[in-house]
Amino acid sequence: MPHQQAEVVAYCAQYVDDATNEGVIRFHNGALYRRICSAHKMLDYRNTEALASARVWVPFHFLPGNEGLPAGQEPPGSFVDKMICRPDSAVAQEMVRDAILAQSSPYSLHRLGITAHVYADTWTHQGFTGTNDVVNRAKDLVGPSGEPDLTMMERLKGFFVSSTFPLGHGAVLGHPDRPYLIWGYTNGRGQKIARNNPADFMAAFDAMYRMFRRYLLSDPHANVPGIPEPDRTLILSLFRTLTDPDGYVRHKQWLNALAQGYFSFGKVELSYLPKGVGSWKHTALGTEKETDDEDEIFQYSSAFLKSDWKLFHDALQAHRFHVVHELLPRYGICTA
Repeated sequence: MPHQQAEVVAYCAQYVDDATNEGVIRFHNGALYRRICSAHKMLDYRNTEALASARVWVPFHFLPGNEGLPAGQEPPGSFVDKMICRPDSAVAQEMVRDAILAQSSPYSLHRLGITAHVYADTWTHQGFTGTNDVVNRAKDLVGPSGEPDLTMMERLKGFFVSSTFPLGHGAVLGHPDRPYLIWGYTNGRGQKIARNNPADFMAAFDAMYRMFRRYLLSDPHANVPGIPEPDRTLILSLFRTLTDPDGYVRHKQWLNALAQGYFSFGKVELSYLPKGVGSWKHTALGTEKETDDEDEIFQYSSAFLKSDWKLFHDALQAHRFHVVHELLPRYGICTA
């Protein structure tokens, strides 16, 4: 994939977590644009009312897995069992297929990036659901050797999270999203869950790589190889050894590895700015603010229609509509 296209895909994959504003954008000439958000801030884990929006968590972070079964097959249990996120489920594979085939739209690459984010989340968010349900409850957190994770349990005491019906993986905070962790917990159904994040992240990375190769071939069913060596070994090593709990620090370490030419494609200088000068949002709207005022009026330019920021938000809406109104109903799943 040409560098410029690859950067669009990568930006969109991350921006799913950073697009926290929604509502109408008003321009000085009377033009309007309505955008949706694809995430809430981490702080919102403390606010289950704010998190109750299935419009955000189900299509963008906790894709229902139908217990891995294909369309037309019902898993045992209740409706909630259909909603639990499962890695590389049949639902996820159909989502990927549909994104690969939707290459005629002007935001095809942007949708591919969004799909990559949701696809990877089926590994990292497995076992949780994007609705308030007891299955998300977690207790007895343990470390890699099965020993109690006293540090994490102490942190949870000082961080108000709904212990009755938490949403998503709020009850374990950021544990599922840290590539280096090997850990475990007991869920709200009393099931002991063991998690190996390096292995899960590697599986997700390899699946995304195959998705991108199939996109380039315009064939969602093409037989393509996984990540080649020695890149695979290097990536897994970085997953295991970059252990700073601050995600921003780990991001800089990954950028440094890219700049030093760790990987087979050579040295690459990259940056990522979700907001502020140099960001897609700044280019499209001319604003440096992280949060927009409801009564703010922006200067309109014809370039807005083709801006990456608008195309990303177009793709967000297309992705959500497809997942909620076309994909999930094939599996008998009805969600807001």
